[in-house]
Parts: sequence; C-alpha cells; structure tokens
Amino acid sequence: MKFDSPATTNPIDRLKVVGKPIDRIDGKLKTTGTAPYAYERNDVAPNAAYGYILGASIAKGRITSLDVSAAKRAPGVIAVVTYQNAGKLAKAKAHTARLLAGPEVQHFDQAVAIVVAETFEQARDASRRIKVRYAATKGAYDLAVAIKTAQKPAPNPDAGADKPDTAVGDFAGAFAKASVQLDETYTTPDQCHAMMEPHATTAAWEGDKLTVWTSNQMIAWAVRDLTETLLIPKENVRVISPYIGGGFGSKLWIRADALAAILGARAAGRPVKVALARTQIFNNTTHRPATIQRIRIGCGPDGRIAAIGHESWSGDLPGGGPETAANQTRLLYAGENRMTAHRLAVLDLPEGNAMRAPGEAPGLMALEIAMDELAEKLKIDPVELRIRNDVQYDPEAGPKRPFSHRDLIGCLRTGAQRFGWDKRSATPGRVRDGRWLVGLGMAAAFRNNISMTSAARVGIDRKGVVTVATDMTDIGTGSYTVIAQTAAEMMGVDVEKVVVLLGDSSFPASSGSGGQWGGNSASSGVYAACVKLREALARKAGFDPATAVFDDGKIRSGNKSATLAELAGDAGLSAEDTIEFEGLDKAYAQSTFGAHFVEAGVDAQTGEIRVRRMGGAFAAGRILNPKSARSQVIGAMTMGVGAALMEEAVVDKRYGCFINHDMAGYEVPVHADIPHQDVVFLDEVDDKSSPLKAKGVGELGICGVGAAVANAVYNACGVRVREYPITLDKILAGWAKV
Repeated sequence: MKFDSPATTNPIDRLKVVGKPIDRIDGKLKTTGTAPYAYERNDVAPNAAYGYILGASIAKGRITSLDVSAAKRAPGVIAVVTYQNAGKLAKAKAHTARLLAGPEVQHFDQAVAIVVAETFEQARDASRRIKVRYAATKGAYDLAVAIKTAQKPAPNPDAGADKPDTAVGDFAGAFAKASVQLDETYTTPDQCHAMMEPHATTAAWEGDKLTVWTSNQMIAWAVRDLTETLLIPKENVRVISPYIGGGFGSKLWIRADALAAILGARAAGRPVKVALARTQIFNNTTHRPATIQRIRIGCGPDGRIAAIGHESWSGDLPGGGPETAANQTRLLYAGENRMTAHRLAVLDLPEGNAMRAPGEAPGLMALEIAMDELAEKLKIDPVELRIRNDVQYDPEAGPKRPFSHRDLIGCLRTGAQRFGWDKRSATPGRVRDGRWLVGLGMAAAFRNNISMTSAARVGIDRKGVVTVATDMTDIGTGSYTVIAQTAAEMMGVDVEKVVVLLGDSSFPASSGSGGQWGGNSASSGVYAACVKLREALARKAGFDPATAVFDDGKIRSGNKSATLAELAGDAGLSAEDTIEFEGLDKAYAQSTFGAHFVEAGVDAQTGEIRVRRMGGAFAAGRILNPKSARSQVIGAMTMGVGAALMEEAVVDKRYGCFINHDMAGYEVPVHADIPHQDVVFLDEVDDKSSPLKAKGVGELGICGVGAAVANAVYNACGVRVREYPITLDKILAGWAKV
C-alpha cells in the first residue's frame, strides 16, 4: 500500500478500540517476570556458556602483543577470542568503529577479547589474566579545543543530517540591522545511556545458520549489520528480540555484546550469552556527544524575528556524524533571514550517536533559553513571544510547503492556562516560599515527524482469533498494545481476540522502534495488511470489500452477514502488505509540537535546585493510546529534568574516557526528584501523516524540558546558567556576580 495522498475516512475513525486508554497487553508478563529477555533465553538456547568482554585500557593506539595463555588455563574457560583468531570480519557501514579492536584501538573500552567459560564469574576472572601491551598515540578528547579544526560534515540522510547547513535570505545583514540582538553561546555535555536492561545477547550456531536473541530496537538493521560484519549471507541470520528493557537509541544498532556472543558461540561450539556490565555501557557503547551552540536572534521592538542563526559544534570518531542540534531551528519559528550550521570535530572518545531525541533535545536546550533571554530583553511575556513568531509553513521553504498540521499556539495557550502561567512574576527572585526562591519557566517542544516503510502479516483462524506478525520491537513504549488496537479496530474484534508477535526477523520487516517513528509507522503497516485481509474475507463472503462492515467478529453487507471464524475455516486466512510513505513528507512539513512549563525552587542559601511542578501540552496527531502515550511523555519529561540538572559524562581529557561510568557516579532522577506532572494532548488528527492520522509522541516529551527547567531556575534566583547541567556550584558562582 502506498500512502501518497491524504487519508480519508476509514475504519480507524470509528475509534471503538483505537484512542482508548487500554492497559498494556504485555503488562502481566512484565510484572510477573515472565517476559523473556535476551540474556534469559535458556528455553531456546540450553546449556549456554558465558562470555565476558575485556575492553581496551587506552583510547587510541595499537595492540602490540596479546598473551591469552593464562586465561585459557583458567578454571572453566572454554575459549578466548581476539582479532587474531576471530576470522575475517568487516565493519558494518552503520558502525563508526569496529566492534572488536585489533590491532588498531579506536576508543577506550573497545572490545579486545571475549572469554567464554562455564560461569560468568569464571569468564570475568579469566579476562583479568589476559596480558595486553599497547602502543598508545595522542588523541583528541576536548571539544572546546577540537572545534578549531572542526569541519563541515558530509550529508547523511540516514542520520537526519541530509543538509549540514542551511541559509535563507541575508542573515548577517539582517542581524546587523536589528534593533534588538541576542548573541549567546550554550553548551551541553556528553551524556550516557543508563537503561534498565543492559546490552545483552544470547547467540547459537547450527551449522552455518546463526540465531541471535538480542536486546535491539531495529531487527532488520541488526540482520543487515551482522551480515556486513560477519560476511555471511542474510538468509543465514535470524535475529529475535521480543522484549527490550529500554533502548533510547543505544540499541538501534548491534553492539559488542552481540558480536562477542556470536564469536564466542562459534569458538565454543555451543550457545553463549554476553551482557555488558554496567560500567562497560558508558565507554563501550554509544553516547550523546557534547555540543557548543551559538545562537543569534535579531528582531524589532515588537519581538518579530527578522534574523535567526544557530551554529552547533560536536565531535565524534573519524567517520562519525554530528549531533544535529540546529535542526529544530530550521522549522520552529518565523524569520525571513535564517542560517543554521553544523560542524564536526574529530574526537577519540567512544562513538557518539543517537540518544533520547538526538538533535532536538540538546538543540532546544539552547534555543529555548535564547528565546527566554530575548523575551526578557524585549519585556515581552515568553509565551507571547513564541506566539508572535508562529509560522504555518516551513520557514526555509516558504508558503509552498505548509505544515500538515501545526498547533503550537494551542499548546502554548492550553499549557499556560492549565499551569497558571499568568501568576508568574517577570522579575527574577521576587517569589519566596520559606527558604526557597520560586520561579516559573517554559519552553516550546518540537520534534520532527518521521514515517518509515513498515510491513506486517495478519491472519485469522477458525476460532476468530486475529494474529499479527511483524518484526517491530517494543522497547517499553507499548508497541504490542497499539498494534493490537489497530488490528482489533480494522477487523472488528475485541482486543482480547488479537495475538501480537513481535521482534523476529522471520516476520515481515517493520520500521522498528526509534526516532519517534515506530508506533505510527508500524501500526500503519498493520493497517495495510488488515486492508488486504478484509478484502480477502469480503470476497470469500461474496461482499463488496468497499462497503462491507467488520464488527463484533462478523462481516456484514446489507442484511447479510458471516462470522470471520466461519470464513477463515480450518485452514485460516492471512494477508501481508507493506505501507510505503511517498511524497506527502516532501509536500508538507510534518512535525509534532508542545509546550513545557516548570516551577522550580532554588535554596536561597545553598543554591540547591528542586523541580516542584511540571506541565505539558502536546499536539501529535491522533493519540493511539492515551494511557501509554502519557507514560511515554512523563518518562521523557523525567529524562529532561535529568539532562538539565544532573547528567554529565565527565571526560578524563588525559586518557579519553568517561570517568563516572556507573550508577554511583552518573546521576539520573529518582522518584524524589520528580513532582506531579500534568500532561494533556490536544485533540488533533493529521491526515497527511498516515492512514491512522497519528504521529509519534515518545521523544516530543523530552524536547524543550531542559530549557524550561533552566528558565524556571533563572526566574527563581536571577542566575542565568548557559552551561548544562545546572548545578548548585554554578548557581553560587552566579550569585557572586549578581
């Protein structure tokens, strides 16, 4: 099915199942501990041995010698694999660094060896007996220094960086002429993943056939990357990942745990399981790169933007890509004269890549402070300033490319009214509650909408049970449930009559989970397959597919009806189709919008910061399941608080590693840090987005939160912090100046 024209009325619009706050259908499995995760697949891979990865102790250089003899003699050891005996391997195109070092070392903690033993403890102990000698070379680990040699990156459409730079009009001239100017620099730090389930894999070979049970967000990508890395045919690889305990971008591609388990299993001649230790996740996998962002905005006294420019510098390993922090500035606000630019420096830190709304999340942390600062200069309310600069078309392309649906103003006004924004004091430091200075801050939320090709197979059996099979994954966001709701709505059955099978490369290839594209795209693939199955059932019943009605487990046409179970018969009936999105994303700008509001307290003596209250209003197309969507958003808001106040992967600039590489030193919010969160979704459908008229919502919730917190802190105490995270030492230093 091609989706190349706006959606018209279809069975989804009945909203008997879709749009309802249905409990997660996988909830019981999760809460009872019976959902099978990758490391626990003893049911399908019995007698598995355990693998442990030894990581490089240098950040850049070469291995000059490897002595594994003592490790091989250690108790319980079955095999030791290094680049010397791993066989021929390649680097997948999607990977910046090799998953197995040797002889070159590209970053700290890059896998050097895999030890396989009867127990985890034996494998870990033996890994300490491997003697590795290195010839270290000088590396670059400081972005502030490296930006001097930063270059314009090559276009990379797959990473959302198809245009590193953009320009419209005469930004420099318009900015110079503007009566009101803002020119500030903001920084965001390196940030690391800390999901509940670590990167983990169980691998087994049967002859030349490989099966991998792994924690991965993108099944088809995993098959592709394994094929490229192992240099084996695609048909010899099967990847299974039905349950994932969080990914947030770090599991979009296979990592060292998968390759280690695969190589270990081949060497041991039996299944092998590998899980990265918590300390390995920080340096061995991917992270969000630090950014330095310069924002310039010029306008008149009325606040209408005449010139807006956003430049961002970030770093990555050779061959990597930039953090696309200026992307949202291309679409969010009006302004005839515009400029955005990304520059990429070479840094020899672990790979920088997708993390929790890459691009917009760190980009809005800068842009939305800049808008707050501009509002203060103009003495215009921050909400009003954003309303004045709303635009109903892509401001870089002009009116010829309107937004498919944009209600940023509705989000701003609804959010402000619900939060009590009118009670805010515009002058910082004026509101006090005992020892606490109290302030209100806000920021716009923006995340571009992405639709991806997605396929599914839908069948019905003689009992009237509908089964959906697609390689879509559920990373904790509710894919099982929204897919079940889609199938139930289309086939006219209760959601209890739907079985959903996910996360297996033997199923039709879906969009996978990531980038806020999963729910809408995968459900649209299910929609397409259901349309084909409806047609087959209608024809078998002798009905016109265009007018047949599916409801209550039956198909009706006029005064005639038949049950789906009867039509399926003993053999059952199934159909498979793919949704392909063509053209509408070019003709229309498709984005999601929101507004974040935060009340923060700052201790008047210590500078300690506490978020006291949060609110958000969001417009993201049809909400397929309000309950799971709200859960996604409050989780994203929580992550945004962490990014604003706590999270920083501290770089040891001597040795090129993140030194706070465990949960004792890498701080994230806990329950006590997060107060009540009010979330509202505006009633919206977008017929240009998909047949379901939905969009993504998961990452929208994090975009803008950091700036809303920063702006609330400023309103509370009068200290403007432009260097994240906003910690009490920066508040105290600011007080000394003001």
